[in-house]
Amino acid sequence: MLESKKKRHTQKQLTAADILGNPDYLAISYGGYRHKTRDIQPTVSELKDDMKLLSAMGIKILRTYNVQLQQASNLLKAISELKQEDSSFEMYVMLGAWIDCKNAWTDMMPNHEVESEQNAGEIDRAVALAKQYPDIVKIIAVGNEAMVHWATSYFVRPTVILKWVNHLQELKKSGELPNDLWITSSDDFSSWGGDSNYHNEDLNNLIRSVDYISMHTYPMHNSHYNPDFWMVPEEDVELSDKEKIESAMQRALLFCQNQYDSVVNYMRSLGINKPVHIGETGWATISNEHYGADGSKAADEYKSGKYYQLVREWTNTEEISCFYFEAFDEPWKDAENPLGSENHFGLINLKGEAKYGIWDSVDKGVFKGLTRDGMSITKTYNGKEEDLLEDVHVPPRKEETVNY
Repeated sequence: MLESKKKRHTQKQLTAADILGNPDYLAISYGGYRHKTRDIQPTVSELKDDMKLLSAMGIKILRTYNVQLQQASNLLKAISELKQEDSSFEMYVMLGAWIDCKNAWTDMMPNHEVESEQNAGEIDRAVALAKQYPDIVKIIAVGNEAMVHWATSYFVRPTVILKWVNHLQELKKSGELPNDLWITSSDDFSSWGGDSNYHNEDLNNLIRSVDYISMHTYPMHNSHYNPDFWMVPEEDVELSDKEKIESAMQRALLFCQNQYDSVVNYMRSLGINKPVHIGETGWATISNEHYGADGSKAADEYKSGKYYQLVREWTNTEEISCFYFEAFDEPWKDAENPLGSENHFGLINLKGEAKYGIWDSVDKGVFKGLTRDGMSITKTYNGKEEDLLEDVHVPPRKEETVNY
């Protein structure tokens, strides 16, 4: 059986069309940074250890974010080495090319009408890596949340993303890139047409030009910014605390599904029908800001685990790829605030502990013999759910949110 499976892989190189939407090819967002600064890049050895852990979880597609730093090229090298060591090892990459506006991340005012001079070099690097590793790179994503207006430091207009997507599509037509390499952009649901404020002809043409839409949805963030869905409704007031939390997580899933549907519906209103997958969604386990005990009370490990399980079940059933955010905690994201939510979206923390959402993977022994930074993978809270539940807060009722 194993031999015939290997032969099938030898005979046919899988494409994005084969793996996206395939529940046997789970997807995840990945950085792998262990330190409070990205000046310390993960080594090839560290990346290989991470790949073995993710593969053990059934993950077979990774999403990266930029090719300015060594992480993406080292990751591709790590995967290539693992494939040479074991011909049955499978891991594919959605390679992100970071896109900025002029003056982004400088002391000058960002100019959202003009793109950064750095973008051309970023696209060239992505192209070079896709050509070097055609067996691994199956998707190039032009930009990450590069069109949504709340990305105030760097967002660009859709015409910039369209320009580079068209450029990559032309490279496919000319044979410089594989014809079955899929091109997309990964952005918030709103900037893919889920919000009517973003509707314009450049966006419509972008939807026509990409091979599929990669959209983001974050109910957890919206528990603060659009909290109506999150707060305990009148009909749930008499429920137990546990039932209120379970009900809230079902509403969070519905919120996510509604945002997904809004993008699909807008695309179809244009007479277009192509795949829509989830480029990002996730739920932090710690927050001392808007989402913590003094805010919306959304961020904790129990709710995060429930959301992970619910969204995986839904997307697998519907054959939607979900690049869940994210594989491992990354402390550089909010380096000045260790308890900031951005540092705590991982399924595995920096101590090599699997969080509640994947305790079952530890129970099944999938991590046996594998380590991260020399540590075996164990469960948070020593696997005691009663201890975990002590850190869980019930979402607020509407009358409790005067200062929230």
